[in-house]
Amino acid sequence: MKCNENIKLVGTKVILVPYEAKHVPKYHEWMKDPELQELTASEPLTIDEEYDMQKSWREDGDKCTFLVLSKEAFEKTQDEIESLIGDTNLFLCDDPEGRKVAEAEIMIADKNYQGQRLGWEAMLLMLDYGVSKLKIEEYIVKIGDSNEKSINMFKKMQFDESARSDVFKEVTMRRIVSNEWCAWLQSQVNYVIEKYER
Repeated sequence: MKCNENIKLVGTKVILVPYEAKHVPKYHEWMKDPELQELTASEPLTIDEEYDMQKSWREDGDKCTFLVLSKEAFEKTQDEIESLIGDTNLFLCDDPEGRKVAEAEIMIADKNYQGQRLGWEAMLLMLDYGVSKLKIEEYIVKIGDSNEKSINMFKKMQFDESARSDVFKEVTMRRIVSNEWCAWLQSQVNYVIEKYER
C-alpha cells in the first residue's frame, strides 16, 4: 500500500517499517520454516516470487504491511535486517454493507523474540494505524484452532469468536471499531509516526 511507504511507527519495544526489497532475503529464509508456513497458512515461495510479493504489498491498494523490528536491537545496531523479527498485515476486505473491513495478521518469526509481548505491541500499533489512517470500521482475524496463544491474545484485545471451521481447522474472530474500543486501544499504545529514511 502506497500510503505507508514513507513512514515508520516507533513504539516502546518495536518499530514498524515498510517492507522493502532489501528485507526480502531474510523474510524468504523465515518462510522456509514449515512451522511458520503452518501458522501463517502460507505456501513456500521461490526468492523471485518473494520479490514479486514484496512489490505487490507495496503497490496493491487493498494490502498494508509493516515489518517489525526489535527497537532494542535496532538502537544497538542501526541495522534493519539484523533487527527484523516479524511482520504485521492488513488485508482490506469487500463488505456487502460498504464498510471498511480488514483482516489483520501478526507474525513474530524470530524465535528469540517470541513470548516477549512484541507481537502484542506490534499488532496494537497496526490496529491503531488502521483505524486512524485507513478508517477501518471492523477487524477480522483468522487463526489456526490449535494456536491458543494467538486466540488468547486477540481475546485480550477484545475480539470475539464469530466462527469455527473444523474443515479448515480455523477460528474467525471479529472486533467492530467503537469509540470505547478506540479509547482502550489508544490507552495501550505509545508511538510516534516518523519519516522512513531509506
